[in-house]
Amino acid sequence: MMNIQNLMKQAQMMQKKMREEQAKLAEEEVEGSSGGGMVKVTLNGKYVMTTLHIDKSLIDPEEAEILEDLVRAAYNDAKEKIDAKMNDSLSALTGGLNLGGMKLPF
Repeated sequence: MMNIQNLMKQAQMMQKKMREEQAKLAEEEVEGSSGGGMVKVTLNGKYVMTTLHIDKSLIDPEEAEILEDLVRAAYNDAKEKIDAKMNDSLSALTGGLNLGGMKLPF
């Protein structure tokens, strides 16, 4: 049977590794796009949009609603990529152990 102190040490080590991984992921950036690349957004690991590119051909006051939809879709595309990176990273860290839908602090 495993000693409770060893179990606590392992849990603390895993917590430290998870904090380090979260900090590393927070610094990464991913790009999402929509409209065949005509709208692109870059998000950091904290879901903050750091860049936005809109192809000039889309800038038409009569088409503002379409442009808004494309920006939203590009943002969501980038967000999904960040989520996938975080899930892959944490899965590798925990060895595939299901931690019951644990949420990240950011």
